[in-house]
Amino acid sequence: MVKEKKTGFQYAAFLIALGIVYGDIGTSPLYTMNAIIAGNAHTADLKALVIGSISLVFWTLMLITTVKYVLIALRADNHGEGGIFSLYSKVRTSRLKWLILPAMIGGAALLADGALTPAVTVTSAVEGLAGQRFGDLVFPTGVDFVVPVVLIILLVVFALQRKGTTKIGKLFGPLMLIWFTFIGFFGLLQVIQYPEILKALSPVYALEILFSPDNQLGLLILGNVFLATTGAEALYSDMGHVGKKNIYFSWPFVYTMLVLNYMGQGAWVVLHQASGTNLNLFFDILPNNWRLVGVVLSTIAAVIASQALITGAFTLVSEAISLKMMPRLRIAYPNAFRGQMYISFVNWLLFLAGCAVVLLFQTSHNMESAYGLAITVTMLMTTLLLFEFIRSKTKLVYAVLFAVVFASIESLFLFASLTKFIHGGYFTVILMLAILSVMVFWYYGNKRREALSFNNDYLSLKDYRRQLMQLSTDPEEPLMANNLVYIVNVHDDYRIKKSVIYSLLGARPKRAKLYWFVTIKESINPYEKSYSVDFMGSTNMVRVVLNLGFKVDPQVEYYIRQIAKSLMKQGYLEPQKVRYGLDKNRAIGDFKYVLTNNYYTDLKTVSQISSWDRFLIGGRIWLQSHSVHLRYFYRLRRSDTIEEVVPLFIEHQPRMKLKQLIVKNEVKR
Repeated sequence: MVKEKKTGFQYAAFLIALGIVYGDIGTSPLYTMNAIIAGNAHTADLKALVIGSISLVFWTLMLITTVKYVLIALRADNHGEGGIFSLYSKVRTSRLKWLILPAMIGGAALLADGALTPAVTVTSAVEGLAGQRFGDLVFPTGVDFVVPVVLIILLVVFALQRKGTTKIGKLFGPLMLIWFTFIGFFGLLQVIQYPEILKALSPVYALEILFSPDNQLGLLILGNVFLATTGAEALYSDMGHVGKKNIYFSWPFVYTMLVLNYMGQGAWVVLHQASGTNLNLFFDILPNNWRLVGVVLSTIAAVIASQALITGAFTLVSEAISLKMMPRLRIAYPNAFRGQMYISFVNWLLFLAGCAVVLLFQTSHNMESAYGLAITVTMLMTTLLLFEFIRSKTKLVYAVLFAVVFASIESLFLFASLTKFIHGGYFTVILMLAILSVMVFWYYGNKRREALSFNNDYLSLKDYRRQLMQLSTDPEEPLMANNLVYIVNVHDDYRIKKSVIYSLLGARPKRAKLYWFVTIKESINPYEKSYSVDFMGSTNMVRVVLNLGFKVDPQVEYYIRQIAKSLMKQGYLEPQKVRYGLDKNRAIGDFKYVLTNNYYTDLKTVSQISSWDRFLIGGRIWLQSHSVHLRYFYRLRRSDTIEEVVPLFIEHQPRMKLKQLIVKNEVKR
């Protein structure tokens, strides 16, 4: 009985993995072989080209996807989580601060190249309908038919995101199982008709075709071959959703079905001596009465691949925000399932990018020229971070061997893909640079602002303990709140921004029974929710350090109340008696949260700041003014929040005395 339950669980997990992880790589057969054959439309020996090309596809999937990601990268999990930001969080140390750069570059490239995935997969699927006859129904041909249909499908997919896709998502696994079985079966039928295609399993043919005159592209053919493995990064990124064991269990099946389909397409090309730029090989290998089924299944698979990309983009951006690499954005959770989030800005930005790709390139053949360039950059950055991981776990020689092998292979793919730049790759490069610029401005602008203001704009919180203790019990000052909370960075030596002290003790002092100073730090553990408390030798000041992983929702209000209740139960804090309210028996009073935002000052008037620092800091403040407010980000209610603006830098201007000239008054008092 136990064994049956375990088997049933394994198959359920298998289906979940199929539905979440393999959408992108699973739809690659829709366009990869088309791109390879189109790039060598006038080859003299089609048979040699096909066998060699499929051999390249087979061994690319073997080396990049199987060896690098499945066998090596999945071992570099961060408490069960994967992906380039999770890997960065795991390997970063004070000695390796520079690793933030490859993490940023890789994340930006992944987001940029992913913007093309919905466009290219849905377009490739819909093109299968063009010109097809099903009984009396004949579908039109050309972009006038394909482009509007693709745009409508994209609009529906992106519009549904805010509703949540949990119920639909339960169907993804079974549908992808049908998809992979379908492509493997019809690929196998072609392989049976031309078994010589099995020669492609030998790496000899892969090496020969790279330098063969039958390959008119030479090494540049790798740019098209690489399309077969563009979804490999998802196996690592989505590890936290399905677990590494389920990827180990499901990948052999997926790999087999993919290879069978690629071989089937190659066998059909050789048997029919088909070449040119107008081939649609995935649909060409299907019997006529199965093509409509093929179009429906490929469209469903394309939508699932798009859904996986969109969900992955939300996760990636959320992680970048938590790691302080990107500005704050409003994140919603459409349903009770905590793992599913919705970021409106990212959703519609991806939609606009996808529409731009469809309108600009119009056909999947043209999109293939733009696709895959940026993802090679992500893979190189992942290789660099994995080198640091392997070096920390084993001998240096193994880390160097790994880096040399995979950096060399991926550099070849990058070189081959660079030719795509003028044919459309510029789109993803521009998008990647735009995303990377946002990250650089946000992260380094904040770092430079902190560094430049630390000595002049910071005071020790301990120096003001006595005043705050006196203020807390001063009956002549009105009580603002029982608990006054500042979400502010308090350094280990208790230094705090001067503006916070001014807010507390300035022209209108803020009296409270308890002063809370909350510092939020990102934890290495993606799911960590821990805290430490320091009373700083006082009876009414509490310094709290919240350690939150980048997978944790920053619900500060909920956490602080939980901490306060815990401290009162332990006897560290006196209960706060409430005289009025719906629940007069509660032991804790009201909370007020004070949020301070920098306003943009004219940085040219601030002395001792270089032009580069002005550029970075100015960009950071501009992004801050266009990002979601801290109150929304920390889930704080408007009625419990005080918002204050403070200057970016506090300049100490020299005192200047005025000279009195004359005072006129009719009546002298």
